[in-house]
Amino acid sequence: MTRTVHGAHALITGAAGGMGRMYAERAVVEGAASVTLWDHDAPALARAVEELGDASRGATRIQSYVVDVGDLGAIAKTAQKVRKEVGNPDLLINNAGIVRGNRYFWETDNGEDTRPTMQVNALAPMYITREFLPGMIAAAYRPARIVNIASAAGTLANPRMAVYAASKAALIAWSDSLRLELEQADHGNVKVLTVTPSYISTGMFAGARGPILAPILAPEVVVDRVWRAMLDGRPLLEMPWSVGLSRALRGILPTRVFDRVIGDGFGVYRSMERFTGRN
Repeated sequence: MTRTVHGAHALITGAAGGMGRMYAERAVVEGAASVTLWDHDAPALARAVEELGDASRGATRIQSYVVDVGDLGAIAKTAQKVRKEVGNPDLLINNAGIVRGNRYFWETDNGEDTRPTMQVNALAPMYITREFLPGMIAAAYRPARIVNIASAAGTLANPRMAVYAASKAALIAWSDSLRLELEQADHGNVKVLTVTPSYISTGMFAGARGPILAPILAPEVVVDRVWRAMLDGRPLLEMPWSVGLSRALRGILPTRVFDRVIGDGFGVYRSMERFTGRN
């Protein structure tokens, strides 16, 4: 899997629309043997299957499953169906995610905000990967990829998105630890890519303002860069470059200095004040 996913089996979560749908389109264009879509939105999923099927002209098998990845029990049941009906994926893109805001943490409801955010953003990728990773390891002769779509929010504290930041921080720590475990255990055919983008103009962060040096990213650009990094077997992709700079400065500057210079001066800590998101 050094240039394309031709002949590979791909599974993408949150694939009925947005960037998940774009990853699926890319897999079809590159001749994947199968593309399996997971999403909770049944009508959107049906449309995606029909349109991707038309685009593939039968060259790629398009399979879909209506599943809420926030339901951890449903993950195991659906994964079992995938292994039986399609086979174990060679490429897994943990793309599904949610954000709730824009309120301070003590104004949120634990049941409606904290629990689903942690389940979808942090726990679901772990549970999904655990279902399919043994099959990837067993097929040592086949290159495999796991792509975990995290966020720059997981590397930098930000008001009005405390739980979201926590969920993505957990995802980042787990994702990179998994990469190291696979390397340590000599399972070199499976490579893990952790992605930490700033705000992307998909509607998910509608109303959020890009801080200085971190403009709102175009989804097409993000998908292309993620795809190329995944094929190359890179371990980490930070977008834009200022995400890496902020992370480095956070480790160098005293906390209060960082708050004033990066948080307030660059506008990071005010970026969610006008956040509306989407339904």
